[in-house]
Amino acid sequence: MGLFDRLFRTTNAADSAVQLDIKFGRYTDSYKTPLHYKAWEQSLALFEEDKYLDAYRAFFQYLRDEREDNVRWWTDEGVLRFEFYQGSKKITGYANEAKLQAEAKIAYSEALNVGFMRRLIERNFILQFSRFALDPHNHLCILFDTPKTDASPHKLYMALRELAINADKQDDLLLDEFKMLQAVEADHLQEVPLLEKEAKYKFIQEEITNTIQEVNHGPLNREQYPGAIAYLLLHLVFKLDYLIKPEGYMMEELERVQRQYFAKENKSNIDKNLSLAKDLQKLLERPKEELFKEMYRVRCTFGITTPVTHDKLVALIDTELPQMDWYCDNGYPKVALSIPGFIVSSGLFNYALPKPDRDLLHLYMQITEPAYFRALGFKNDFLDLETAIPNRRAVKKAVEDIVEDNKAQFPRFNPRMSEVDFSSLPKFARTYLLMMKGLELG
Repeated sequence: MGLFDRLFRTTNAADSAVQLDIKFGRYTDSYKTPLHYKAWEQSLALFEEDKYLDAYRAFFQYLRDEREDNVRWWTDEGVLRFEFYQGSKKITGYANEAKLQAEAKIAYSEALNVGFMRRLIERNFILQFSRFALDPHNHLCILFDTPKTDASPHKLYMALRELAINADKQDDLLLDEFKMLQAVEADHLQEVPLLEKEAKYKFIQEEITNTIQEVNHGPLNREQYPGAIAYLLLHLVFKLDYLIKPEGYMMEELERVQRQYFAKENKSNIDKNLSLAKDLQKLLERPKEELFKEMYRVRCTFGITTPVTHDKLVALIDTELPQMDWYCDNGYPKVALSIPGFIVSSGLFNYALPKPDRDLLHLYMQITEPAYFRALGFKNDFLDLETAIPNRRAVKKAVEDIVEDNKAQFPRFNPRMSEVDFSSLPKFARTYLLMMKGLELG
């Protein structure tokens, strides 16, 4: 039984095959194996030897993630053909003795429209390697091509990543805004079970409602304590992104509101909080059927988060965690817990952390959101729902499983659970992150 099976046991064994397929957070391509790195080195060497098609085969081996089943390639009459997936889009292409070309179809339109045409032309000025275009059959596409002599593995990675990520983002956004457009090549999307959709929808509704209630009517005045309000709102944004794993409009909206909050502009924190709360209220009011449309399972090839070392998490803990003390000492537990929650959720949103860090942060989410995980069908006994006291035995066992799963690559990874205080949830949250701060992952 692997780590995933141990942490994600379900309440109904008959449903385990379905429930254990639930994914959380953003895909990262950072967790490569030694075989992947060997394929990368082979690709570089073969390219230098002018063995271009062999170099591309090794490159696609580097990209392939067996868990995702995300990349395929084959030879057809001397032409290397390939396909890979990025979220809602399938990218196809070929390489021959002259060039390499890749393409993703975004949408279909029977008639051209100034609005979406202008949007894509403007996007072309931002792109470095690829370009949006219209094919002879009125498909909006994004293309990349290059002579074989200029298609080094480094360039291929950057160019195909750019193409794939833009294809994945733009299709849902364009289809949501321009109703004359039609979806194309969506057969590979996997339907999410109704139980999962309902649990996610309920979680979205409850979390946004409760947070806005706390902001508007809680014990702390939102104008006197804008920092506290910001922690509540931003933790919610990052938490929804990780736990719901939305696609399409909601995914882009969560990205947009946090970018807007941290943008350097002449707006006070009070005004930023008000704007963020209004945007979340709009998500709350979005029709259920629209949200359900964006709940599907996808395969990915490229990560969109920045790979970082453990030091990045240490710096985040050092900066933010001390802010928790005043709220604990003065009787504001919801705000106090939003601060370690912000550290965990923002770390998962912004960074591709080392795998032991990611595993432990996910466990923190399981501990602090037990009702949600149970609603999804998982057996979750990490927190007593009546007393809000963490279950020492269950948490320690889960941490032992995480250590076992990572010991081959991180032999010095040894969480000191004796330093964690289980007497209350705020004390647990604080000491759990301090324990993580002291980890050695070298």
